[in-house]
Amino acid sequence: MPRGAQAIADDMALSAVRAAKAGGLELDEVENIGIGVPGSADTNKGLVKYANNLNFNNVPLGDMMSGRLGRPIYIENDANAAAMGEFAAGAAMGCSSVIMITLGTGIGAGILTDGHIVRGLNFSAGEIGHTVIELDGAPCTCGRRGCWEAYASVSAFIRQTREAMSAAPESLMWEEARGSLDNVNGKTAFDAMRRGDAAAGKVVGKYIDYVGTGLVNIINIFDPEIVLIGGGISKEGDVLLEPLRQTVARESYSRHSELQPKIVAAALGNDAGIIGAAILGRGF
Repeated sequence: MPRGAQAIADDMALSAVRAAKAGGLELDEVENIGIGVPGSADTNKGLVKYANNLNFNNVPLGDMMSGRLGRPIYIENDANAAAMGEFAAGAAMGCSSVIMITLGTGIGAGILTDGHIVRGLNFSAGEIGHTVIELDGAPCTCGRRGCWEAYASVSAFIRQTREAMSAAPESLMWEEARGSLDNVNGKTAFDAMRRGDAAAGKVVGKYIDYVGTGLVNIINIFDPEIVLIGGGISKEGDVLLEPLRQTVARESYSRHSELQPKIVAAALGNDAGIIGAAILGRGF
């Protein structure tokens, strides 16, 4: 059962107070506070219009947080915030056309054109995780079936790893997970694959195929200068990225062009969204 918005806001406010103290600041010394949210965010009203993984629908998070903290609050989609962080201080510095894809509990994409975030009519631009890659496929938390997120998010990868482990009791993935499906995470299959485990290699390969399918789709739509892959799984580096580059080189519509998008890991890691949220007050 998802936690309620009020309880989540309480925890966020407590975290903000602790972060300020850790930085040697009183809260009234903080000019403003930025929040990255996993869903569509009305940046004008401070409203989380829809966040399917939190069961948020038209939640006035900006007002809720300003009431708790007494500071101006800016909210933004978390993938947009991460893209802003990379554009301002990371791997996308100097680029004009940027796509930031975050692979985590879900999948989001931040899109910048000429240094400006593309938000859309309902502030839902970039919800690339909810484009379908398999008709009538696996159910997604958004209500559709076959969404990219249902196959290529880290949550999906963990599910796929568990399914592969159940089918291969001799796999080293069991050792990596300390003998329990409850301990499976986004590293389990990659670590077992590096040890030569065939079942792990298959599940990793299939997962990367799923990621690559959606990646080609987004490149065909936006034709960006650079695509950044974020989320903890991006720490796998070229083990993840090089097959994705090969898929794009083989399948993208513009594969015969001299100019090709760069596909790199987010330089700021999980801090990309934090840095992007911190500069929301500057306007993008």
